[in-house]
Amino acid sequence: MILEQNFYDMPPVKHGRRGPSDVDDDDEDYRRRRDRNNEAVKKSRFKSKQRTQETFSRVNKLKAENQMLEEKVKTQTKELQFLKELFLAHASNTQSSKFEGVDLEKLLEDIPDDKDKKDGSSSKN
Repeated sequence: MILEQNFYDMPPVKHGRRGPSDVDDDDEDYRRRRDRNNEAVKKSRFKSKQRTQETFSRVNKLKAENQMLEEKVKTQTKELQFLKELFLAHASNTQSSKFEGVDLEKLLEDIPDDKDKKDGSSSKN
């Protein structure tokens, strides 16, 4: 007569590289490896957080710098326009023949702005 063993009646089987005979012998070694691994994980997570914070900080710094540069461009564009108008007013009031035959408006035509550069087009046709 063959006895069938029920799955639930079987003793648990240990899997892994440690068998029942190594448990007490390697307990100290195992604990040491686990501690080293835990320290390595903590260090890795700390470095990851630190890199994330550095990246976030750099992004914010670059955004601020970009905003400052955009303001500078706006200011210098206004200044350029003012100087062009001042030059044209002076040139049209001057009786000198220096500017005869020169199309001052064409000479001082606006430089394409950033939108034109991004689109690949320009205001000059």
